[in-house]
Amino acid sequence: MARSFNSIGAFVAYMTGRIATLPAAQKRALGEASEVVLAEVKRLPGTYQAGWPALQPETIARKAARDSPLLETGEMRDSYARKVVSATEAVVGSDSNKALWHELGTSRGIPPRPVLKAAAIAKEGEVRTILGGAVYRHLAGITNR
Repeated sequence: MARSFNSIGAFVAYMTGRIATLPAAQKRALGEASEVVLAEVKRLPGTYQAGWPALQPETIARKAARDSPLLETGEMRDSYARKVVSATEAVVGSDSNKALWHELGTSRGIPPRPVLKAAAIAKEGEVRTILGGAVYRHLAGITNR
């Protein structure tokens, strides 16, 4: 249902109220969007992604899970988490050095197998839809959250 205003002042008053409460709506949307990215991050280990080099035969032979890059015990996968920092920032990442080494590669022979980058690229459209939709719905008054 379209809103109508009987004056510019009424419109300004309405928008002032909606803008004042926008940060809370943004935080909720960032929580939802970061959860989408986190789910993708946790899905990727164990399956080859575009550009990832094959595991070395000796690595495959040693691993209980065999040819499953970045997944052996699940410890690294489970180290990823998300946090909504503010109304304009959410973080998805890991405090594990191993996750960092695999994301970027090392000078000691570990090739880069980016998980965070791949998840962010894969989910960019969905994240934009979540964030844009939340702001639109909030400003339009479609949601009371």
